[in-house]
Amino acid sequence: MNARYILIADDEPHMRRLLEIMLHKMGHTVFAACDGQEALELALKNPVDLVITDMRMPRMDGITLLSRLREEGLDVPVIVITAHGTVESAVDAMKRGASDYLLRPFDLDALELAIERVLGSAEITRQNAFLREELNRGWEGFVGASGSMQAVYTQIRQVAPSRATVMITGETGTGKELAARAIHAASPRHDKLFVPINCAAIPAEMLESELFGHEKGAFTGAVKERIGKFELANGGTLFLDEITEMPMALQAKLLRVLQEGTLERLGSNRSITLDLRIIAASNRDPREAIRDGRLREDLFYRLNVFSLALPPLRERKEDIPGLVAHFAAKHGRAGSAPLAGPGLHEHLASYAWPGNVRELENMVERALVLAGDGVLRPAHFSFDAVPSIAASQVQTDDALPSGPMNEVVEALERRLIDDALSRSEGNKTRAAAMLGISERTLWYKLKKFRSVEDG
Repeated sequence: MNARYILIADDEPHMRRLLEIMLHKMGHTVFAACDGQEALELALKNPVDLVITDMRMPRMDGITLLSRLREEGLDVPVIVITAHGTVESAVDAMKRGASDYLLRPFDLDALELAIERVLGSAEITRQNAFLREELNRGWEGFVGASGSMQAVYTQIRQVAPSRATVMITGETGTGKELAARAIHAASPRHDKLFVPINCAAIPAEMLESELFGHEKGAFTGAVKERIGKFELANGGTLFLDEITEMPMALQAKLLRVLQEGTLERLGSNRSITLDLRIIAASNRDPREAIRDGRLREDLFYRLNVFSLALPPLRERKEDIPGLVAHFAAKHGRAGSAPLAGPGLHEHLASYAWPGNVRELENMVERALVLAGDGVLRPAHFSFDAVPSIAASQVQTDDALPSGPMNEVVEALERRLIDDALSRSEGNKTRAAAMLGISERTLWYKLKKFRSVEDG
C-alpha cells in the first residue's frame, strides 16, 4: 500500500504512542492529537488521507469530530475506536459517515486490515466517481480498413504494451483521444483509469489546479481539497490533449513532474509519488509549435518517445462508407434497409472534410434527421466543395483594406471567422477546423471582437 498521511486522535498517551509506532512501521506519516479539537485543527492545516479517532475525548468527542470534518468539506475516511461500544453508537457513527468501527481491546492485525480496507475502499469510491462522469465517453474503436489506418493499428499494438510516452499528432477531428484510449485499453494498465484533459478547453489560470490538485485554502475559492488529474490517473494513463495550448510556465512544471516522477498539490509541501503513463496530443505540427514559442523543446523530446500521426479523412476516403454506416447505427438508424442513396458516397468523397471524422459524424446525424426513415441522399449533406477559405476570400476581395497593420489584420481575422461560421452553419468546432486554429482560440477572438463592439 502507498504511504499515506494518517491522523490519530486519542486522549490516552499510551494508546496514541502505540498507534504511532504501528502506523510508522506500516510506512505512513502520522499526526497525533490528544482530543477532537486538536485533531480538527490538524486536519484543516495538513493533508490527511485517514482519521482514526477515539469515541470519548475531552473538548470534542469522536462523533463531533466526524461531523465537523464533514461540515468543513473534508471527505476523509474515519475509523472510530471506543471501549464503550453499543449498537446505537455504532449506527450513529456509520450514519454520520464513519468508514469503520472497532471496539477496544482490539488486535493490531485487525486494525491494520481495517486501515487497508478503508483506504482501498476510498480509492475505489474516488475512481467510481470519475468513471460515472466518463460513462458516456466510452471507447468504441476505430472504423476504417484503409492502408493508412492499418498502419495506425499496427503502431498502437506495438507501443501499447510498453511504458513509453506517446505523442499523437493529427488535425482536429481525426480521433486523437480515440487513439489514446486504444493504447490504454491494450496496455498492462487497462484495468486502471484513463484520465483525459483538454489543455485548450480549460482557462490557463485553472489548468494548474486541474492537473496538480490543491489543498483547502491554497488560493481564493479553494474551499476544499481537490485531487488533480495526475493523482487521479496514478497507476493508469493521463491523456494531455492539445498540449501546445498549455502555458509555457506550466509546461516547465509538467516537465519537472515527468522527470522526477513526483508532484505536490498547490498549497502543499507533501510529495506524491507517481506511476502513470503520459500520452500527449496536438493538432499542430510540434516542431512548428516549438519555433512559434508554443511548446518547450525539452518537453517535446520528453513526450515524443513514440510518435503516432493520424491521417486526415481526405487521405482515407475509402473509409467513408463504413464510417457513415457506423455513425448511422450510433445515432439510431437500425435494421437492414438500404442506407445510402445513389451517388452519396461519390458526393461525400468530393468534399475535403476540414473537420475530419468528427465533422462527418455531425453531418450524418443531421442527415438522419432530414431523411427521416428514408435513404441518405446527397441533398441531405449540405456543403460547398471548396477546399480553402483563404483562397475564396482572396478571389472575392478586390483589394486589401488600408490602415494600420494591427487594424488590417484584425479586420481580416473578423472576415475569415465570419466566413467560416457561415460555412459551418454556426458550428464552432467545424469553423475552428476550417481556420486551422483551436476552439479555444476561436472563442477568445469572438469574445475580443464582441468586447470591442460593446465598447
